[in-house]
Amino acid sequence: MPTIQIDTRSAERQALDEQIAAEELVHAPTLPAGATPRPIETYLPTKRPMAYAGIVENGRVRLLDDHVHLPEHSRVIIVTNQ
Repeated sequence: MPTIQIDTRSAERQALDEQIAAEELVHAPTLPAGATPRPIETYLPTKRPMAYAGIVENGRVRLLDDHVHLPEHSRVIIVTNQ
């Protein structure tokens, strides 16, 4: 049996949670009659995020693997420990 806990969320967080809960659900894609069902992953973009190790030198990020070449204007997210 779950234990009842006091709601410690801020008013802003409660409002955001209510807004998210009120949003319309995303429905499954409509398939033509007779279509073979496929996993949902096949409907997602084919590009998957990749993680590469790098080091900062003189304020610039250098990848440690010289064989990795990213396409021009690639979107990257830099995560660091400070």
